[in-house]
Amino acid sequence: VAMSHWAGLLTTPAKVNLLLLVVSAVFSWSSLSDRVPEFALTKIEESDIEDDSGKEPIKEDDADPEDLEVFYPTHQWQTLRPGNAVPAGSHIRLNLQTGEREAKLPDSENERSDTREERRRRRLGKVDVDSNSFTSQELKKALAKMKESEKAERKAHKEEVRKKFRSIEQLKEEFEKLNVKVETDYEIILKLISKFNSSASTLDEKVAALYDLEYYVHQVDNAKDFLSMGGLQLVIEGLNSTEAVLKENAAFVLGAALSSNPKVQIEAIEGGALQKLLVILATDQSLAVKKKALFALSSMLRHFPYAQQQFLKLGGLQVLRSLFRQKGMDTLYVRVVTLLYDLIMEKMLLEDLQHGDQMEEKIQQYRQVKLVPAVVEQDWCMVVSNLLAMPEHDTREKVLKMVGVLMAFCKERYRGDQTLSTTLSLLRSEYEELAAEEQREGDKDGYFQELLGSVNTIIQELR
Repeated sequence: VAMSHWAGLLTTPAKVNLLLLVVSAVFSWSSLSDRVPEFALTKIEESDIEDDSGKEPIKEDDADPEDLEVFYPTHQWQTLRPGNAVPAGSHIRLNLQTGEREAKLPDSENERSDTREERRRRRLGKVDVDSNSFTSQELKKALAKMKESEKAERKAHKEEVRKKFRSIEQLKEEFEKLNVKVETDYEIILKLISKFNSSASTLDEKVAALYDLEYYVHQVDNAKDFLSMGGLQLVIEGLNSTEAVLKENAAFVLGAALSSNPKVQIEAIEGGALQKLLVILATDQSLAVKKKALFALSSMLRHFPYAQQQFLKLGGLQVLRSLFRQKGMDTLYVRVVTLLYDLIMEKMLLEDLQHGDQMEEKIQQYRQVKLVPAVVEQDWCMVVSNLLAMPEHDTREKVLKMVGVLMAFCKERYRGDQTLSTTLSLLRSEYEELAAEEQREGDKDGYFQELLGSVNTIIQELR
């Protein structure tokens, strides 16, 4: 309306000029409005702005870490402010709703997503057994290094041992320089046999040679060498010596060489050793000599049925029986009973085993040994049972075992023996008290309980 009012007042030329002015103004405003948004949306790069000194400003990433404010992340998202220094490994995101950057600590599962380079930096040469921290190639390299290290350590250890110890060849050379010779068992046995057999050796030297030989011939191979050198026959001949000390030590060496050595057993019985040993046991000899002779006899008879058969033929049981009538031979009683028990059980156990061709042949050999009938015939039943009156528990234990074995053959004889019945009753009372004391001390299956069981078993069988 105002424009119409002013238009009415103007002349026609003036109206034309005013219209042109308005159109021109409209076009100018339109052009300016098209450019303003362009300038408004243009991002001014910090690198394009200079400060008053003409130098470019320092970017946030290039700032000194000590000058930055440290941000302490948690497991919850937190907003980052400009200038915050974020610790390495933190998770960072841009919140699309607020347009702000946020950070937090990594989750335990996400920690495994660290870069390989970061894992290597954390290891710093240490062995990490986590399979997720190594590639297969790295593991192969690590194992190769371990093997190389182990080989190097073994080599260094060998070198160290080599420096500390010398070889046998070096020792022999050094001993030869010192006029000392390293001798083998074979050489030593040969030298001892020569000393024992030499007429120039004194009695003490011969005894010393036998004493040393007993140590060496315990070994099976050494005993065979001793046999091949002729030493066995020399020792058997030594059983005839007039010197008691030579008889004693000769029997000692013989028993050691015979122990569990069938080849030596055969050679010894063929060389007459059995007869000579029985002569020593049957004649008037010292206890020391008879003890060693009984040891040699036991070594010859065990596990050798042919020798057991020859022993019975030569009256060996009667010889052993005579020891119980000799004074001062009490210590041999248990040894004799133990030998007979072992020989009887040896045969019984063999018959219970499964039979084979070789075993059947051995069983046939044992069947020719009539040991138990000879024991019963010579009244060993009462000889053995009378030993129950001895005070030693160890002696009683062995005698009780022998009585138990003989029970099948001597039951009627034992039933009529009132002395045996009284002895068994006394033993039961004694061992009941000792077994009860064992139980009070917490030993339910003690030694005396076992002896009490043996006594009760014999009493029960005799009823």
